[in-house]
Amino acid sequence: MAVIRASIILFFFLLLTLPLMPIQATLIALRLRAAHYVPRLYHALVCRLLGVRVHLSGAPIADGPILLVSNHISWVDIPVLASIAPLSFVAKREVSTWPFVSSLAKLQRTIFIDRTKRSAVAETREEILKRLQASERILLFAEGTSSDGNQVLDFKSSLFAAIEPREGVNGSYSLQTCAIVYTHIHGLPMNRQQRPAIAWYGDMDMLSHAWGVLKGGPVDVRVRLGEPISIKDVGDRKQLAVHAFGRVRHDFSQLLTGRSAPAHGLIEQKDNADLAS
Repeated sequence: MAVIRASIILFFFLLLTLPLMPIQATLIALRLRAAHYVPRLYHALVCRLLGVRVHLSGAPIADGPILLVSNHISWVDIPVLASIAPLSFVAKREVSTWPFVSSLAKLQRTIFIDRTKRSAVAETREEILKRLQASERILLFAEGTSSDGNQVLDFKSSLFAAIEPREGVNGSYSLQTCAIVYTHIHGLPMNRQQRPAIAWYGDMDMLSHAWGVLKGGPVDVRVRLGEPISIKDVGDRKQLAVHAFGRVRHDFSQLLTGRSAPAHGLIEQKDNADLAS
């Protein structure tokens, strides 16, 4: 039954995705506003198709130019978070080379970064800043990798430099944190041993992991948004990273233990932060 379920989901995923890809490409080429909103609808449908129920709590997502900062657990995070609001992601350069996945990422207007080259990191910072100046929402997975779903890894501070106050840059941007936790499967609470079945991390093969998720059954995920703050009220990139890490870890812990704030919506479908440049 699990294989049949996965096959049906895959069939309808392709039936949904393939026709929308040229439509989204055209919207981007024509620079139409719909290019920001079609992906949100698409990802909400993908979540429903996968059986992922998104429970959203905390503050409303901020309007205007904002950098959202989140922990990262799985490729499933992408449809989950993109179903909440129109946004673009920051992803490692390798994603831009993956067959099919790279096309989807580019249609989401993803910003790619090569963390092995300091000059490339600087270019990515400028691209983030350019997008913010156009009043876009950018989501950064600040750990720089994904975890096993049971913890929040140290945050990297280098990309926070895109929004830190500096001469000649309008600092009227906001930062909003986002904590994501996978809590239930088939309606039953996950334990520490079960949660890594959803997590995609380390050297896991993406195709086999994705097939396992499709076979696995309905999943509940909780997302907590922190209160937006003005970057001028925090300080430089290192202070921004420390603030974001502390907020995400706090909310992650509460969601993991079930002590979450009242939800404002339901979509069916470290103080020791690594501050290295």
